[in-house]
Formats: sequence, structure tokens, C-alpha cells
Amino acid sequence: MRSLIKLLIIVFYVLVVPFVILLFLPFDRKRKFYNASTHFFGVRVLKAADVKLTVKGTENVDFTTPHIYISNHASMFDIPCVLAGIPDPVGFVYKRELHWIPFFGMGLKYGRIHTPIHRTKGMSAMESLDIAAERIKSGGSVLLFAEGTRTKDGKLQPFKRGPFYLAVRSGVSVVPLTINGTYKILPKKSFTVHPGEVTMILGKPIAIPSTHNKETEKKLMEEVHKAIEQNYVEQ
Repeated sequence: MRSLIKLLIIVFYVLVVPFVILLFLPFDRKRKFYNASTHFFGVRVLKAADVKLTVKGTENVDFTTPHIYISNHASMFDIPCVLAGIPDPVGFVYKRELHWIPFFGMGLKYGRIHTPIHRTKGMSAMESLDIAAERIKSGGSVLLFAEGTRTKDGKLQPFKRGPFYLAVRSGVSVVPLTINGTYKILPKKSFTVHPGEVTMILGKPIAIPSTHNKETEKKLMEEVHKAIEQNYVEQ
């Protein structure tokens, strides 16, 4: 019963906060209200779920400059953790199907800092990443999940090429982000929200080499994988 109440409160925030954001969007040209509201959303969802968040490694990152955050992906709860824990306004590269969620999908679409992607169409996916690269060049940070989808068993999954293609294309530094604990809170295909503790670890930024090719992407992937893996706790 308690888990159901938590879920209903979370659904309330998922619907209401984006609705309020949409009302203010026409007057929020600098996106200050949008950024503050998404942070509020993350904090309130974690509180409703009885989740304690600890963030480590903030001293490694200059949040006044754009970065690409590349993270593991264990749960839908990774998103509110990032919104609550990273002071840098972060845009997400997300699957276009999320547009169908009432208000939440519209908030993603019209917030103008996030980038939708067709995960089943290779060319369209790369075009979406090119759009995200242009956003980064204009001064905005982006977060991508290296595995492309949530883990099914709590273990770190193979990394996809996309995030590293984007990193090399944009030329800005990459911050490896390890998220531990969210899988136990809300595993994939589960609707039962469990209380718990989450730790996010921000690694040291990795500079992008001046040479841009597939070999550069491969080396960057290996370096980021190593940084995430050494902090990852199998769940």
C-alpha cells in the first residue's frame, strides 16, 4: 500500500510539474524557471520515494562550462537523481516515444534543451546526435546513457557508439558519471518503488583529442567505460 502511495505521488509530480513549466515557457526565455523547476521535480520525486541521494566528485567539474555527461543506466530513477544532483542544467537525449506521456512529453519537447531520438532508425539517430552536438557548442550540457537502455539485471551492459560519436563531434570534455543504487529502487519493468540510497560519482573530465575519427571514439569509449566501471557497484 505504501509503495502504491509513493507511485501515485510520483505520477502527480510527473504530470503537474511539466504542466506548470509549460504555462510559463512563453515568458521564460532564459529558461531559469525551467531549470529551477526540473531541479525541484528531481528533489521532490526522490523525497516522495524515500530515496537519499549522495553526490561525490563535484570538485572535479566546472559547472559553468558545457560538458557531455556519460552515465550508466539502471533505472528510470536515474533521471530525477541527475536533475536533483547536478547543478548544471543538463539536456537529455531521449527516446521519442516519451512524447506520448501527458505534459511530461510536451515538457521535454518544448523545453528546447533536450533532444529526441529514433532508436530504431540508425540515420535518424545520428542526425539527432548532430542536433545535440550543436546545442553543446552553443553552451549547453547534455547527458547520455552509455548503454542506450536500462540494465535488466543490475550489471553494467555493453556501451553503444552514439554517446562517443556525439562527444567527438562536439569537441567538449566528457564527464564519466556512475550511478549506484537506482536499480534496487525501481528495476526495469517494475512498478514497485523501494526506498533506498543512491550515490552518484562524477569523474574527472576527459578531454577530446583534436583527431576526430572512429578510432578516437573507440578509445574514448574504453576510457569512459573504465572510469564508470571502477566506481560501479553491481546491483
